[in-house]
Amino acid sequence: MNSNANDLIANMTPEQRKALLLRLAQEKQAKPKLRPLSFAQQRLWFLDQLEPESPLYNIPIALTIEGPLKSALLERAIQEIIARHEALRTTFTVVDEQPVQVIAPHLVLHLQVQDLSMYSPAQQEREIQCLAQEEAQRPFQLSKGPLLRASLLHGNPDRHALLLTVHHIVADGWSTRVFMHELTTLYRAFSQGLPSPLPPLSIQYADFALWQREWLQASILEKQQEYWRHKLLGAPALLSLPSDFPRPTVQAFQGARESFVIAQETSAQLKALSKRERVTLFIAVLSAFYVFLYRYSGQEDLVIGTPIANRTRTEVEPLIGVFINTLALRTRISEHMSFREIIGRIRETCVDAYNNQDLPFEQLIEILQPERSLGYTPLFQVMFGLQEGGLDEFRFPELTFTPLKRDIYTSKFDLSLDIVATSEGMRCIFEYRTDLFLRETIQRMIGHFQRTLAALLT
Repeated sequence: MNSNANDLIANMTPEQRKALLLRLAQEKQAKPKLRPLSFAQQRLWFLDQLEPESPLYNIPIALTIEGPLKSALLERAIQEIIARHEALRTTFTVVDEQPVQVIAPHLVLHLQVQDLSMYSPAQQEREIQCLAQEEAQRPFQLSKGPLLRASLLHGNPDRHALLLTVHHIVADGWSTRVFMHELTTLYRAFSQGLPSPLPPLSIQYADFALWQREWLQASILEKQQEYWRHKLLGAPALLSLPSDFPRPTVQAFQGARESFVIAQETSAQLKALSKRERVTLFIAVLSAFYVFLYRYSGQEDLVIGTPIANRTRTEVEPLIGVFINTLALRTRISEHMSFREIIGRIRETCVDAYNNQDLPFEQLIEILQPERSLGYTPLFQVMFGLQEGGLDEFRFPELTFTPLKRDIYTSKFDLSLDIVATSEGMRCIFEYRTDLFLRETIQRMIGHFQRTLAALLT
């Protein structure tokens, strides 16, 4: 600071100096913050550079809302969530040849409202499905943002549809549950004339990104790298399931979904088995899935991918952001092993993987340099996920929020099995590549998987 400025400040009254400091602080807050990317963000940013504005990493949330909705309060609740979470105010640019997060101090997101009341109820349903599909497929520009969109479709005074889409680079599956919890909590408070009851967040996603990069510079990184090098050494590059079509040389990511239910009785048997074997329900069902894939492929050496929340600290549990990591679970099984032995082996595989879950999947790919092909994903081509309780109905006086069932036309992997365990049973989805499998083949697979479960439980 030069002498003229020092003299000017010295001649100010205390009130003038206080006003100057306040104005400088406000100007600093008004400027966007630049922060490094987390490892997961870095991979998603890189994938966006390879295929700009692809909808493959959109996360759509579609909900029906029954009751006398006040759209102004809904928009206010969404705006409050954006104000709470820096991740939803983030875009991405390049500084000194490195991608960085650009965190805006403020962001105003207007709820796009569309009236469908002129249509019949059946036409409204078709229009909602069509608009939901179009919205889910509309790409984002990571450099411009916002990376969240919100649309409200009015069917009649007591029936509406809310379409939310967020890019995976600023959110994950856990984040959608955080968003819905906060949305319904805030809407309820605002409708009663109350302020936000949500406690302030102790940290933001950018703090996690900084911590992750600093922490993984330590010896823990070498230890986990060594574990995965050893575990995946010589792993098969491809899990070859019998398909209806030859594998294309380049993935198109076109897909479909087929839903089914594991009945409550079978679910209860699986839970009882888990209790007897002292394993989680996840490990018990995953073990059955390994047996299913072994029988289908004839391969004894199997690698399956699974997502893990990677929120090992309580401070990050209430945050919106992309924390999720992917684990490559490699296990060898044979026809001579009992199901109990397979469960024991899967348990050991999972426990070891959980103890080394901090190494980002992006770094694992860089370290291993696996055989690469444009026709399939590296390390594994089949995914498995199970969660207990999902994005279910949110109900409070006057309003009910319910997930909207809709069609999905993309698939990142050859085959994925996603399961939501509830008190009524297990809701399951096979997501598959349509350039490999026919729907009829997947339906037969579902029958075979159900029979595999039944046989293993007898």
